[in-house]
Amino acid sequence: MDEHSRSRTLLAHARQLRQHQTEAEQRLWYHLRARRFLGLKFRRQVPLGPYIVDFLCPALKLVIEADGGQHGAAANGRRDQWLGDRGYLVLRFWNHEILQDTEAVLETVRLAVEELGG
Repeated sequence: MDEHSRSRTLLAHARQLRQHQTEAEQRLWYHLRARRFLGLKFRRQVPLGPYIVDFLCPALKLVIEADGGQHGAAANGRRDQWLGDRGYLVLRFWNHEILQDTEAVLETVRLAVEELGG
């Protein structure tokens, strides 16, 4: 498969993921969308290289992942390493954390934004 075909496939998959968000992703997106969170622009289900990240603040190179355990620790480690090598900070939260303690998750994100100078 050539680069153009891979890119189109990844974009189509990202579009599908946006249409079928988990409850945790929906909850987090409610707080991040439309510059509601600290006035920052976030995008959801964004292709980055060979991966699709759940949420991205391009200005700060901040990635937020909502995990239900579908990828596994090894796959997440490779993905985090790839993103980190390119200057992205990855924050990873379990779905149950987002659903049960949304405010604590948002506070963790706020602290990371502060560290990144946002």
